Amino acid sequence: MADERGDRGRGPRHDGPRRDGPRRRSATRPAQRSRHAEPTRFAAYTLLRAVADGAYANLELPRILRERRLDARDAAFTTELAFGTLRWQGLYDAVIAVAADRPVARIDAPVLDVMRLGVHQMLGMRVAPHAAADQTVGLARAVVSQGAGGFVNAVLRRVGERTLEEWREAVTPEGGGAAALAVRHSHPEWVVTALRAALLGHGRATPATVDAELDALLEADNVPPVVHLVARPGLATVDELLAAADAEPSATSPVGAVLRSGDPGRIAAVRDGRAAVQDEGSQHLALALAAAPVAAGLPARWLDLCAGPGGKAGVLGGLALQQGADLVATEVSPHRADLVRGGLAALVARAEAEGRSIEVRTADGREVGEDEPGAYARVLVDAPCTGLGALRRRPEARWRRQPSDLAELGPLQRSLLGSALSAVAPGGVVAYATCSPHVAETRFVVADVLKRHPDVEVLDARPFVTDASGAPLPDLGDGPYVQLWPHVHGTDAMFLALLRRKG
Repeated sequence: MADERGDRGRGPRHDGPRRDGPRRRSATRPAQRSRHAEPTRFAAYTLLRAVADGAYANLELPRILRERRLDARDAAFTTELAFGTLRWQGLYDAVIAVAADRPVARIDAPVLDVMRLGVHQMLGMRVAPHAAADQTVGLARAVVSQGAGGFVNAVLRRVGERTLEEWREAVTPEGGGAAALAVRHSHPEWVVTALRAALLGHGRATPATVDAELDALLEADNVPPVVHLVARPGLATVDELLAAADAEPSATSPVGAVLRSGDPGRIAAVRDGRAAVQDEGSQHLALALAAAPVAAGLPARWLDLCAGPGGKAGVLGGLALQQGADLVATEVSPHRADLVRGGLAALVARAEAEGRSIEVRTADGREVGEDEPGAYARVLVDAPCTGLGALRRRPEARWRRQPSDLAELGPLQRSLLGSALSAVAPGGVVAYATCSPHVAETRFVVADVLKRHPDVEVLDARPFVTDASGAPLPDLGDGPYVQLWPHVHGTDAMFLALLRRKG
């Protein structure tokens, strides 16, 4: 049911565009429509423009919400409006191109962002059609011009003439395949092709089942993710998180909880840095590395080679202290290194109290292996990647990344893994991880680096990726690597390889 408050048009969040019946045209004449920008829609527009300038939506949104002083209900509406628009941008652009009778490349970027917001309200949210049109036209007049308001009004009137499914049928290319899936599920075509290859390459699907698996994966990418919390080992407990928030224990992580509602920033353990918001897939990377057996007598030092912004370092550091080891966290970016220091302050204090060390360095991970050969018992390489496994949380990444990025990232990933294998002591273990399932960033990288390191063996990582009860997670594939999937495990699509240096 559409929200009856036409002036604000707020309603419950949705996992994707609506599938309701025919739309009504707005009965309000253009001249009578709003000439101002309602705060929630202006905040969403501000985020879209920041993303267009290179900002990350998940980092920029909290700042905008604070500056606009939006209450919890308005903040929720703004979040769904902005993130839903980013997720479904590909489909909406196809709709706008037809409704405007011109390619979206010929529409000024600010006007296009305004129209995207309006289309998402009309097709993807429970907003009364007249409210969506009225407020979107007012936003266009406030942030662009009077003339833009008339253009936006005309386009939205045409959009309102069809239902979502009618528009999908109208704009989806004939013949099926990757091109059709790209429009229907709002992903770039190259990403659709890459994810199909990943499902096959990691053994998740066969040629007979890959189409169904791919459809489920693409659909999962467009479902807003739940908020996962982690209780950093030795600093907080899951029970503490459950007592402080509307949360439930994670079924898939022994140190995780799922926040059902509320602001995680209001949880004392999160504010103090003893707990954090972290996808359960990321939690598993640190837990698996800490659980893998290493030889006796190794240095009591662990290394997080690419630590920014510090989430995995927070879990890994807590585990290191529990096992009587120090942690060194390196990050090449000074700004991100500062973020790591701030996020690990509680852990640093705990280490000092126990006579141990948690150290954050600004350094190039590619050089650590040469500078400190054989100095660490465990090394985590959470390599920079395309992020194709985290599109639920970073919806703009699908439009920002290009196939050419793989050519730049590949050498970096190989250099970082090679450096880690030099930095680990004989008998020690390296965890190589990415938040992308792309085979060019996962299996191919490991295979290439192993050719140059005959003294390294691959461990079966599956026994070390366990659920809250300690049992191995199901559906991890044939090994020895682990590949998580949003549509299977409810996590980001994290890849993990565990490599032991012989000796």
